[in-house]
Amino acid sequence: MLFEAPGCEDYLSAAILDPETLYQRSDNGVLFPDLLTKKGIVPGVKPHLKIYTLPGTNGDTVMQGLDSLAVRCKEYYAAGARFAKWRSPLVIDMEKKCPTDLAIKANMHDLARYALICQSEGLMPIVEPDISLSGSHTLEDAIDINIRVQSELFKAMIDHGVYMAGSTLKPNIVNPGRDCEKSYTVEEIAEANIFVFEQSFPVAMKGCNYLSGGQDLPTAAARLSAINKANKKGPWNLSFSWSQALQLPLLDLCKGKGDLQLEEMSKLYVDELKIAGAAAKGEHEWAKGEGDHEAA
Repeated sequence: MLFEAPGCEDYLSAAILDPETLYQRSDNGVLFPDLLTKKGIVPGVKPHLKIYTLPGTNGDTVMQGLDSLAVRCKEYYAAGARFAKWRSPLVIDMEKKCPTDLAIKANMHDLARYALICQSEGLMPIVEPDISLSGSHTLEDAIDINIRVQSELFKAMIDHGVYMAGSTLKPNIVNPGRDCEKSYTVEEIAEANIFVFEQSFPVAMKGCNYLSGGQDLPTAAARLSAINKANKKGPWNLSFSWSQALQLPLLDLCKGKGDLQLEEMSKLYVDELKIAGAAAKGEHEWAKGEGDHEAA
């Protein structure tokens, strides 16, 4: 349904698949990468493996999977994938002083190595430094840490020899922590995101596709649209790469009904994509309060 909903191709440029999904077929027997390609949607893959805790960092983590990455990328390309996405999750905890400098360096250098390996095997790398919404930090704290993270990432990519114009960023929306006791408007959050980019985002990279990170569709769409309205100088395409924000409402349609409501889900899905597409152009008009952070 996610790949075949009539009209979804009007709003989707690409779809990120799990490795096993690269080899699965539609009801008509067509491999998913072929189905997507015929609709003009580029198939990609997420090759990272499991998260593990980095010792001596008060709980910071890194992602596994680099050792076998080149071999797997070659297989994924042969299966039809044309890009990859690697997620490096980080959590802001001001009391524990997380993320630590060690965790930032380790994760961002892993992302740079991943990007270089992907490009060597013909895949366009999406780099995803994913800073969680959890925590009680302020928007100002988030700005500082996101600049540190992204600056380390882009320097590492350049140091590794990554072709910057052939890579894409998938960042979190720069937000105060979910439990932050200070309120912020959606416009203040948007200005914070643009400020972070103006401090660190290379003009060589053509754009970014924000993750939703646990935000619902109204919140994520309001923030993305406000970010695009606030972007007066940056040359980047600022768009979306959302999973939960789009998929959870579809699953809610099925609660208590015993099976998947595919026709209803398909219609709602395309309606959601219209909202996301408008937000990516700064054309989505949000309701009062949507996208704001209310004090916990």
